[in-house]
Amino acid sequence: MTETSPHLATTADAYDAIAVEYAGIDRTDLNGPSLDRALLAAFADHVRAEGNGTVAEVGCGPGPVTALLRSMGLDVFGVDLSPVMIGLAREAYPELRFEVGSMDALDVPDGGLAGVVSWYSVIHTPPQEVRGFFEEFRRVLAPGGLLLLAFFESEGGPVTEFDHRVTTAYRWPVDGLADLAGETGFTEVGRMLREPWEGERFRRGHLLMRAGA
Repeated sequence: MTETSPHLATTADAYDAIAVEYAGIDRTDLNGPSLDRALLAAFADHVRAEGNGTVAEVGCGPGPVTALLRSMGLDVFGVDLSPVMIGLAREAYPELRFEVGSMDALDVPDGGLAGVVSWYSVIHTPPQEVRGFFEEFRRVLAPGGLLLLAFFESEGGPVTEFDHRVTTAYRWPVDGLADLAGETGFTEVGRMLREPWEGERFRRGHLLMRAGA
């Protein structure tokens, strides 16, 4: 997989077009008590306990998760395909680092990160290309580094395409995504499934994975 994969250009263009509207979405999942926020806090606890190295949020959008992780004490930066999203992130959080880039080709040396957060950022990736992203996450993580994934869960069914409001996306069975991560060098630490809140369509899946030696 390369940065010229057609879906990457399509995704970047789609998020550029909706960036301002997207940035204005109410983030109750992050701004108040929630299972989502608790899981990010648990990730931050693990990273701090193991030396508090640098973390990348890949597919960071306008930056709210990156900012939340920084408030939890992490040395974190954000990466996104969409230049408009990165512009909004830099404007909203000028004290933080944000870069335009592709999460299948990160500008990070081998083993350079203590953690990677992929918060609904592989959802637009065609299923046959997801392995390449996991391989890149494994490359940039130090042995024992942590990967946190959030995604739309298919409720026991197969990988399923759906009409995401921005561009085509996919729901994954949690076991299928965990198995794929395992094949690329990760060991599962834990998982969380939560039912959709009012106004949400699908169950949410979360996996915390540790990179092998």
